[in-house]
Amino acid sequence: MNKVLLFGLLLATQLLLAQPKATTSGTAVKGLPVASAQKSISAERSNRIDRLLQEYVEKGWIAGATAIVIKDGAIVYHKGFGFSDLRTKEKIRTDHIFRIASQTKAITSVGIMILFEEGKLLLDDPLSKYIPAFAKTQVLDQFNEKDSTYTTKPANKPITIRHLLTHTSGIGYPQIGSKTYQAIAMKAGLSAMLGLPNRILAEEVEKLATLPLEHQPGEKFLYGLNSDVLGRVIEVVSQLSLADFLRTRIFEPLGMKDTWFYLPPDKQHRLVAIHGADSLGRAVPMEPTLTLNGIEIDGDY
Repeated sequence: MNKVLLFGLLLATQLLLAQPKATTSGTAVKGLPVASAQKSISAERSNRIDRLLQEYVEKGWIAGATAIVIKDGAIVYHKGFGFSDLRTKEKIRTDHIFRIASQTKAITSVGIMILFEEGKLLLDDPLSKYIPAFAKTQVLDQFNEKDSTYTTKPANKPITIRHLLTHTSGIGYPQIGSKTYQAIAMKAGLSAMLGLPNRILAEEVEKLATLPLEHQPGEKFLYGLNSDVLGRVIEVVSQLSLADFLRTRIFEPLGMKDTWFYLPPDKQHRLVAIHGADSLGRAVPMEPTLTLNGIEIDGDY
């Protein structure tokens, strides 16, 4: 985490300090020109980005990376380093496509705000208005570690759209949340990855509604499956699948032609492989499939 933060800070600093003396390291991206030599960034600053990213690859902290810098609407830096797949040693290209994982949460939140702006929902609407299964939400009271049984108490207020947007609903996170919530979710057969190809969002959210909250709604921040529930709210309000709503209302209008839940066949060869980390924190290939809390996950999907 510190390495990632350091990289972000260093890269931002180099952009801010860039001097007008030029270097040409940009490659074309559809819709964006490559900056002229007079408007590019300095060779010194460009080389510092090179060295930083190359160091991350050589020390095994990452398998590969691409970086792009845009100045005054033109590309001044665009390069790839390392590999797209450590299993095949395929060199990474600047047109490779990366998974954005939980950054999808931000896009889903934009979708909710579009519907809010159109007057189709209010931020303080109760969640049960759109998903009735949350009408009688319970909060965890006592938990027995020996057999994962638990007792509950009624929620003192309804979950609202605002609670979901701010991760204050009390909904936890299977696999990566508290040990208690992991155990409860595992027993219910609920995965943190609601978007797996063989799972239906509507069905998984209904299942989630039967689990107790970890705290009273609005009581505190807790990172959980809030955005997944918001995705289902989008489906209910818009009468579109979440994938279709985001594609037609956000991705296509913004020209985000390489952003999909599941890439079409003609783009799949550009998808960067998933990598994990060994005991020393070095990037290693992820197995084609793995089992997480009893749930099999395809590493190539």
